Amino acid sequence: MAVTEASLLRQCPLLLPQNRSKTVYEGFISAQGRDFHLRVVLPEDLQLKNARLLCSWQLRTILNGYHQIVQQRMQHSPDLMSFMMELKMLLEVALKNRQELYAPPPPPQFYSSLIEEIGTLGWDKLVYVDTCFSTIKLKAEDASGREHLITLKLKAKYPAESPDCFVDFPVPFSASRTPQSSLISIYSQFLAAIESLKAFWDVMDEIDEKTWVLEPEKPPRCATARRIALGNNVSINIEVDPRHPTMLPECFFLGADHVVKPLGIKLSRNIHLWDPENSVLQNLKDVLEIDFPARAILEKSDFTMDCGICYAYQLDGAIPDQVCDNSQCGQPFHQICLYEWLRGLLTSRQSFNIIFGECPYCSKVSKLLITSHKMCLAFSNMF
Repeated sequence: MAVTEASLLRQCPLLLPQNRSKTVYEGFISAQGRDFHLRVVLPEDLQLKNARLLCSWQLRTILNGYHQIVQQRMQHSPDLMSFMMELKMLLEVALKNRQELYAPPPPPQFYSSLIEEIGTLGWDKLVYVDTCFSTIKLKAEDASGREHLITLKLKAKYPAESPDCFVDFPVPFSASRTPQSSLISIYSQFLAAIESLKAFWDVMDEIDEKTWVLEPEKPPRCATARRIALGNNVSINIEVDPRHPTMLPECFFLGADHVVKPLGIKLSRNIHLWDPENSVLQNLKDVLEIDFPARAILEKSDFTMDCGICYAYQLDGAIPDQVCDNSQCGQPFHQICLYEWLRGLLTSRQSFNIIFGECPYCSKVSKLLITSHKMCLAFSNMF
């Protein structure tokens, strides 16, 4: 008890007991350099769940809307010191929210200069503006007819203080700061960035239009990776460099070994055929010596089945990417599902970071390699 009282005095030096039994405390709670008067009345057993909190009108006004949280904290705090610490944190949050809510509006020049800048840019480029003129969305169209948006979060000291910019780009975008950053300057830099990424988006759009992209289902403009269907339960994952979009991307294949290995051999054998003057899709066709099936030709029901363990297609956004290497089986699984399956088998065994167990469908022995960052899965025969 003495330790608790000493801690209370150290944390809340302006809150003092008013009687010998220490059932009444009165004083001040401090937050953001301000002191607020309050009184805490405890029952004889000193249990906070039956205590009463009496606040000054200033404190009551600030905590308006937080009554339920305060009551909850009183019900669950083990002692007065714990409750006062939580009340102080809650008061800090309430004060911060109140400051943001009642922040003084910008001067009239802020609005007049913004309206003038938007007029210079063209009102047809304005997509959205909130009632406070603190958030503005502008649009632009690239040479291929794609529409792009930039969201600007303006600060009260604009234009002396540069706004925060948000775009759907595969590379970082930050407008260069000037003593008087204007919408026109930022928009010009936005247009230049769009033009520099045109070749990248041309490459990705061709892939999206002429192949069946498994992941992501609805790729945003910032997405640099595509998982493309090659055939029955076989796909290739590519990662395109937005700065050099026609160069050879990072590639890896997903599927059964007896199908994936020949593709890997072709990639290694024909890599010299890669021509940066051609599109990524055309180069992949030439190097892999295949035609990519379009979604209209290769239906989902023909390409893949649900995971053989959880019977779902998507699990936390992931689709089955592990396939049994047995050509008579070919059952796909989510990586995590197969990992949990092998761990749960009594017949499974582990050697260092490798788990051996049987395929849930054909009983072919499989091997699961566990690394510190991800699980790399391969089916193989045991000899």
